[in-house]
Amino acid sequence: MSWSPEAIGWLLQELARFHAGAKPTTLATLERERDPFRLLVACVISLRTKDAVTAQAAARLFSHAPDPQTLSALPESRIAQLIYPAGFYRTKARSLRRIAQELLARHGGRVPADREALLALPGVGRKTANLVLGLGFGIPAICVDTHVHRIVNRLGLVATRTPEGTEAALEALLPREAWIPINDWLVTFGQLVCTPTSPRCSRCPLASRCPRVGVVRHR
Repeated sequence: MSWSPEAIGWLLQELARFHAGAKPTTLATLERERDPFRLLVACVISLRTKDAVTAQAAARLFSHAPDPQTLSALPESRIAQLIYPAGFYRTKARSLRRIAQELLARHGGRVPADREALLALPGVGRKTANLVLGLGFGIPAICVDTHVHRIVNRLGLVATRTPEGTEAALEALLPREAWIPINDWLVTFGQLVCTPTSPRCSRCPLASRCPRVGVVRHR
């Protein structure tokens, strides 16, 4: 189907309404703290890791290293121990310690509110940078993770193959005020209704307008 501006407005309203009434996921609860350093660290841990594992790993790490100074002083082996069983925990431990060191050496111990500066940090990609810019600093940026990429393609809102392509397409379609919250809305929606396999279409508030692109089986 074709998504008109009016239909997109309806879609955003429905997602916001669903999100407001949903029980927040564990990672979403952490992200709502809006602290740039915690967002940055949690997002690095989250790559290829389930949200529940990420939230627990981040909480353990923050209990020992709540700021760049203490994180930079921890041995990599200790950081790895604290964030285990996050995926690639040894590699992430190395990146996290180097991030803390870079923040201290180049940014006065603060997370920079600049995309290029964020992308220059070890282990930080566009998804992480945009999440920190949006939630941490209120700078409009669309964070495209697996949930966002999957759902907007399933809805037929975009037809893209990469997160970068999805980000560009959504920037052209969505009003700027939706750029920051769209990730939070779609992550919650993707975990509770529009799941990767066998989505819960029978209880989906978007079902009347969703073409179910690529959906083989649903509930």
